Amino acid sequence: MRVFYTLLSLLFFTKTFAQDMSTTASTFFIEIPEYSTTYTPSAIIVRMIDGLGYRYYWATEGLRPTDLEYRPTDDARNTEQTLVHVFELSVLILNAAKNQPSIRPTPNLPKDFGTLREYTLDNLYQSRQLFTSLSPEELQARQFIFQRRESTSRFPLWHLFNGPAADALYHLGQVVSFRRSSGNPIHPKVNVFLGKNNN
Repeated sequence: MRVFYTLLSLLFFTKTFAQDMSTTASTFFIEIPEYSTTYTPSAIIVRMIDGLGYRYYWATEGLRPTDLEYRPTDDARNTEQTLVHVFELSVLILNAAKNQPSIRPTPNLPKDFGTLREYTLDNLYQSRQLFTSLSPEELQARQFIFQRRESTSRFPLWHLFNGPAADALYHLGQVVSFRRSSGNPIHPKVNVFLGKNNN
């Protein structure tokens, strides 16, 4: 009987912890956390990811099916397709933080917008948590590892800045522009300089 109660308690704790983690990841980027007290390599990377997460949170908050389908021209990606690409970029960032290969093309893409948004925010949250704990030596060892069938290529972490992070910011600007064009502009109190909404 004691084993049963122990297992039941463990199951309850695991489920509660998982729910707390999900809630934390999905709401964490409502605003950017306080500044780091020091300028370290990991703090700079984390601040960049926090800025990206804040912009993503508000660029995608309240999107309607009409907004997701919007495209400026017939041959352009629509908003949802653009956000799928941002998700793929968030996977690259997370895999670099873990020093794990990124499989190309990206497998197991989310099937609906709600899941896509949740997974993207979670990837960014996990990335910032991992980068927070890395020493300069551990950062030096991190790489972008791309695996396509039997072919593998590696790039230094420097590519984070001009690669997936910059690319994601570029595409979030498109999303903000697209949603304005589809009649649903971003929340007017969003302040990307301060990293929190105006009162």
